[in-house]
Amino acid sequence: MAGTLYLCATPIGNMEDITYRVVRILRESDLIAAEDTRTSRKLLDRYEINTPMTSYHEHNKIEKAKVLISKLQAGNDIALITDAGTPGISDPGEELVNLCYENDITVTSLPGAAALITAVTMSGQPCRRFAFEAFLPKDKKYRVHVLEELAQETRTIIIYESPHHLKATLKELSDVLGEDRQLTVARELTKRHEEKLRFTFKEALSYYEENDPKGEYVLVIKGKSRQEQEDEQREKWEDTPLSEHMKIYLDQGLDKKEAMKKVAKDRGVSKRDVYQELLNEKNEDN
Repeated sequence: MAGTLYLCATPIGNMEDITYRVVRILRESDLIAAEDTRTSRKLLDRYEINTPMTSYHEHNKIEKAKVLISKLQAGNDIALITDAGTPGISDPGEELVNLCYENDITVTSLPGAAALITAVTMSGQPCRRFAFEAFLPKDKKYRVHVLEELAQETRTIIIYESPHHLKATLKELSDVLGEDRQLTVARELTKRHEEKLRFTFKEALSYYEENDPKGEYVLVIKGKSRQEQEDEQREKWEDTPLSEHMKIYLDQGLDKKEAMKKVAKDRGVSKRDVYQELLNEKNEDN
């Protein structure tokens, strides 16, 4: 029988944030596939785990995945760990998981620490609905496309960033989302110097001009409000003559009454106002 791939969540900072189950599986597995064996060795030594370890990272994920699949097919159980947090989130783990499904190999995830969940729950921002972006793409065209999407996002947005690029990313996001948009900047999560700062983009940019970024960052950004969406929609229609606006809905097959209702909603006015303005336009044409 084929073995099982275990996705084992490891601490993101505080070494105590690991479950009994993860420690047991790391001990019982035939092999541990680690993103960085040197980093993971500290964790394994801490919990006296002597299971053999091999590297599995971004630069060997294609060839090494084939090796790991072969071992799983031979009946070996493999525990996959990342440098910190839950495997498969912003690391090559997802490729290995996909290959397991293609080869009918059982995959299970052992829950535990994840920077995005840790950050959003303590951010003070709405967390019922959120969109996780991880690191923004480096490719310029794709990055512009993602930023355009984020400009319309109504859910709370979570972005990872390194200290070296934090200020540039904050400026870029400020330009797209608006300097008054609220966000929480979290760093060094679960560690001794953990920090959460909530302010607007304008305040954040000012703060980091005077305070050099240090540590790994998670940005938790408030989504666009429904009011902002409605205001933008109204501005969009301001320069459109009412008769043209009506024609859009009439051409879609709506009757005049329903079209007027839609137009009134788009413009944030009453149906009576739409009727009166259409009447005025008609009188002017005559």
